[in-house]
Amino acid sequence: MRDPEVDGVGVDGVGVVVPARDEEDSLARCLAALDRAAGAVAVPVEIVVAVNATRDRSADVARAAGAIVVELPLPGVGAARAAGASRLLEGRDAARTWLATTDADSVVPPGWLAHHLALAADGADAVVGTIRLDDAELDHHTTWWRRYLGGLSRTPHVHVHGANLAVRGSLYLQVGGFAAVPAHEDLDLVTRLDAATDRVVRTVVEPVLTSARTEGRTPRGVAHDLRAARAAPATAPSMPCTLEG
Repeated sequence: MRDPEVDGVGVDGVGVVVPARDEEDSLARCLAALDRAAGAVAVPVEIVVAVNATRDRSADVARAAGAIVVELPLPGVGAARAAGASRLLEGRDAARTWLATTDADSVVPPGWLAHHLALAADGADAVVGTIRLDDAELDHHTTWWRRYLGGLSRTPHVHVHGANLAVRGSLYLQVGGFAAVPAHEDLDLVTRLDAATDRVVRTVVEPVLTSARTEGRTPRGVAHDLRAARAAPATAPSMPCTLEG
């Protein structure tokens, strides 16, 4: 366990939101990775899986892993993230709560939360991170990866992913939280965070491993981008990815 003073000034608890729709095959791996990341920080970490319109055993998998489950009858990643965040902030001092989010088909690195809290200790009120694909998948997605690297090369990087995003609870509430939209809820939130503060930190450290599937659970997102990139000419211009991971 790390020293709390290293883990983040003024942060005495972490909440992680994971939206899940028909994710029973990937969710256990996601939650196991979050458990490892939680073990690297000294403050309590609570995980909420927001199961929305699922037709499989995602809720059972989440409960078996020790996560809190919030069930929504309708699909929608924005509403799912918002519901999970609301549950995590109930009864908490929002100013002292670090609210992070990832995706059910993603695997956070062991140092993910520790890195976020170190940035919080340096004054960050929100963190916008990046993603990566498994090395074995890159040969199938060279066009997408080339475009993604173009966005990483800028300072700060231009990418926004719900798979690697965090914000202090009080700032989250101040800007109105996640919108109940079917896609781009992460970009929408970050746009409002940027308008509210200059303490949104973009980082390329501790990227989150994301599924290389080309059929996702939302109308837009990395799966959509991967599919579109494979269909595009190799000479297509570089475009940043600003969709949820």
